[in-house]
Amino acid sequence: MLRNFYSKLILKYPLRVLSFLFCALLVFSYYAFKLEIDASAETLLLQNDRDLEFSRQMKKRYEKGDFLVITYEPKEDLLSKTSLDDLKSLSDEILKLPRVESIVSILNVPLLLSPVRGLKDLLNDIKKLQDNKSDKTLVKKEFLNSPLYRNNLVSTDFKTTSLLINLKKDEQYFFLLEQRNALKAKQYTQNLNRIEKEKLKNLNFSFKAYRDKIRKIEHLNIQEIRNIIKKYENNSRIFLGGVNMIADDIVTFVKNDLLVYGSALILILMIVLFLIFKEIKWVLIPILICVCSVIASAGALGFFAWEITVISSNFIALQLIITISIILHLIVRYNELAQKYSKTSQKNLVLNTMLSKFKPSFFAIITTIAGFASLIFSGIAPVINLGWMMSVGIFLSLLLSFIIFPAILICLPKTSKTKSSIKKYSFIQTSANFVQNDSYKIYLFTGFFILISFFGISKLIVENSFISYFKKDTQIYKSMLTIDEKLGGTTPLDIILTFQNEDSFEQENEDSFVEENEDSFDEEFEEEAQDDKYWFTQDKMDKIHAVHNYLSSLEEIGFVQSFATLLQIGKLLNENEELDSFKLALLYNEIPLEYKDLVLSPYINIQFNQVRFSSRIIDSNPSLRRDELIKKIYKDLEKILPNDEIRLSGLMILYNNMLQSLFDSQIKTMFLVILILFFMFLLLFRSFKIALIAIFSNLVPIGIIFAFMGLGGIPLDIMTITIAAISIGIGVDDTIHYIHRYKEEFQKDKSYVNAMQRSHNTIGYAMTYTSLAVILGFSILVLSNLIPTIYFGLLTVVVMFSILASALLLLPKLLIHFKVFDKS
Repeated sequence: MLRNFYSKLILKYPLRVLSFLFCALLVFSYYAFKLEIDASAETLLLQNDRDLEFSRQMKKRYEKGDFLVITYEPKEDLLSKTSLDDLKSLSDEILKLPRVESIVSILNVPLLLSPVRGLKDLLNDIKKLQDNKSDKTLVKKEFLNSPLYRNNLVSTDFKTTSLLINLKKDEQYFFLLEQRNALKAKQYTQNLNRIEKEKLKNLNFSFKAYRDKIRKIEHLNIQEIRNIIKKYENNSRIFLGGVNMIADDIVTFVKNDLLVYGSALILILMIVLFLIFKEIKWVLIPILICVCSVIASAGALGFFAWEITVISSNFIALQLIITISIILHLIVRYNELAQKYSKTSQKNLVLNTMLSKFKPSFFAIITTIAGFASLIFSGIAPVINLGWMMSVGIFLSLLLSFIIFPAILICLPKTSKTKSSIKKYSFIQTSANFVQNDSYKIYLFTGFFILISFFGISKLIVENSFISYFKKDTQIYKSMLTIDEKLGGTTPLDIILTFQNEDSFEQENEDSFVEENEDSFDEEFEEEAQDDKYWFTQDKMDKIHAVHNYLSSLEEIGFVQSFATLLQIGKLLNENEELDSFKLALLYNEIPLEYKDLVLSPYINIQFNQVRFSSRIIDSNPSLRRDELIKKIYKDLEKILPNDEIRLSGLMILYNNMLQSLFDSQIKTMFLVILILFFMFLLLFRSFKIALIAIFSNLVPIGIIFAFMGLGGIPLDIMTITIAAISIGIGVDDTIHYIHRYKEEFQKDKSYVNAMQRSHNTIGYAMTYTSLAVILGFSILVLSNLIPTIYFGLLTVVVMFSILASALLLLPKLLIHFKVFDKS
């Protein structure tokens, strides 16, 4: 059947076949332009995470909307006229932008201690620095000592300050988001009816279209702010930060990597192919097939609306590895046959090349797909999509390679001499001789690497630090580091305390509070505060203080802000006496709305009997272990508040849940994938021994990769955790091709050693060419601005080298040692 497919179609009508493929690729290219990049927080969340809905509720309850942060470090004193004038000018320019709602800075925050006044006087006249009515000496003292501003609005050395840019909330965006999320949440717990499924489909389409529109506006807004900032760089050290900016920069970096490094990778592959084969056709044909495969895959992704995320940003590079491997095996086989059968026709050469390589290539691709299929069980949408992307992309690479290669080759004259055979590598023969003559060193080295692997794996950590995603010379890194080190940390972590029951306290205490204060305040204040007064009990205040102080004591946490912050300031305003419940209720009711939204509403909700502690993690702390910290906080707070409910919320919790889930799923599915591969090897080679040897020779390189990561301090994060699937995907290719060729060679003279020598000098070169091309090509990725991309390139190089070494040394040694073939 396969012979007829090639002889009666591909090789008989090559130009028609190529024309048909060209038309199909035009259709794919149309959808390829619909392929988009998504670097939003939504792509890194577990959709069935119980903390996700809670975090969304808390964000809606306490937070007003998205924001950006500018860090400003002037050359002159922070309170000098020049610095303040620049701050005002900067604020005024940014406020004119259509997306900006307000700006919070040292110019307009309430000055509560400059000077210290009574609570009633303070509420009647809250001063601001921009009013020019305050003593700057007192203002500086307040900024440096106030728990509201120290290590948050200003740095402890009083050289750096931050400007909080509040962005206008897009109600339509959040309406579509909430509608979509509600249906998706329901979908995880029960089946949707036909109407709901249709509604979800329409919502997904509407949300995506509107989101893309908003992203363009956001990108333009960030660019405009950066253009404004540039005007002030001569007089200050100034950076832009914020979650929106991080997402925007990642999209920019990913697009740049896809364009620049994708093009550079192809150029390097072309140079390597020419150096190996010394013929233009062996450069142009592989590159043409690679380009066609990428176009087809990108078109498929665009058709299925699978978006590229940070996790899947290297799918093109991965597909190039697989595609170039397939083609190089075909080229080497063709040249081998052309040299051996110099008088046969071009048609027979091409036909026999395709027929002899189809079975090992097909099984290699199927097992590669099985390796990437482990990602489909992760439960994380972008990781699942990467699994599907690679599965579809690899299948298309196989299909196009086995159609385009023979269709083009049959149109060209037969190779007159095998130029590729001129380029021989002595280390291939050296490795063959080493396998033949060595009695124990290969096993000794293997045992050593296994021990090193276990030790290195024990050093592996599962972490996801966003600041470590960027090179130290990039603006985004400098911005995040400044916020981290000088302004209280970057990654938000919220602690939500819900009191279980209303606290009871004696009526006589209530009466004494009233009597004590009724002479101090007007009757109208008493009436307004009376109802809320019952919520502000001493027991609640003690608990709030206890949690706040505990969080502040943790070295991993930078800045903590809560209702306790206001209680500390209130004590200073009240002659160093704690504010009683009546005064707290008065403060809650009478503080102006603009300041209430700043210092009260984000941290207290009487209706839900709840308080929020807003903290920021120091992301650049090298000793930070996020999962351990979260568990520690839960454990300690349960001891401090055994009768109340504590929940942690925010991006740190959601990202950690995602990473832990991904790690667990990869560990669990790894054993399943290994089992599946074992049975596939068993089916292909029909030998239990060979299947075990094939699995073992693939596991050793995986162990080396994880040891390299553990000893090199490279954490398992959303990018590197997929390296096991990638290692299996690439590794099985060499294993299958080598064993398949070894079996063929063994049939000639029933000699294990001779079969190994001939296999090394045939299929060994195809494997080496593939590894060399990939290693040199992926070295270019170390120049990326994204550290995960650099790690990906580095780990891919280590993967290719480890797999090649295992395939040329360990695998043949095991085949010879265990005499896996029946001589009969």
